Amino acid sequence: MRVLLIEDNAALAANVSDFLTHHGLTVDVAGDGLTGLHLAVTHPFEVVVLDLGLPGLDGLELCRTLRQQGQSAVPVLMLTARDTLQEKLDGFAAGADDYLVKPFAMSELEARIRALASRGKPPAAELRVGDLVFDTRRLTVHRAGRRIDLPPTSLKLLEALMRSAGQVMSRGDLEHAVWDDEPPTSDSLRTHIHTLRTAIDKPFERPLLHTHRGFGWILDDSDEWQDSSDESGDENGDGSTG
Repeated sequence: MRVLLIEDNAALAANVSDFLTHHGLTVDVAGDGLTGLHLAVTHPFEVVVLDLGLPGLDGLELCRTLRQQGQSAVPVLMLTARDTLQEKLDGFAAGADDYLVKPFAMSELEARIRALASRGKPPAAELRVGDLVFDTRRLTVHRAGRRIDLPPTSLKLLEALMRSAGQVMSRGDLEHAVWDDEPPTSDSLRTHIHTLRTAIDKPFERPLLHTHRGFGWILDDSDEWQDSSDESGDENGDGSTG
């Protein structure tokens, strides 16, 4: 999941970014309103976390511009140091989706971000990446017209990767998608990645599931990934094989 944090307090921005990154999110940071607006309209984010008191362009105006000029429907979570009803009403009127008052618990911020991200994308019933098709209603998977049978956990893993196709998903992203907040203590993710890759890629000439060493995994049919080799046995996405 990719999140844009627009916050001019460098220490707070660093703490938030470190926490969210540790919990499997990808975080881009902007320290002023104009930079934040530019990033928000030129890059695909699943959630924008927006401070109200920003230099250059305040949070309310940024959100209003994002909605009106950028035509963006990305969920916006506003941060403020002032807990007043009028300020909340102003934020919602500008197009905010949620509100969090400083100081806040990092775990609550993460929970709100994940909730906004899940509401921001209506789930598609049929997912496609290249010639790979997953019907999430019938729980059937086909590639190049050939049916692929997968166990339930591998189906969850495939759905998470297909819904974020073209984006690198970290270990934390995938563990949360498959096991929610109770991932297994053993390295089950590596086993399921191997099972999935064997099922959807090994019988076919063009691989779709790629390891981005040190970052995670990506399901992508673009030519950018076709020259990369996944034969190293690195199923961890962190550069290790054990």
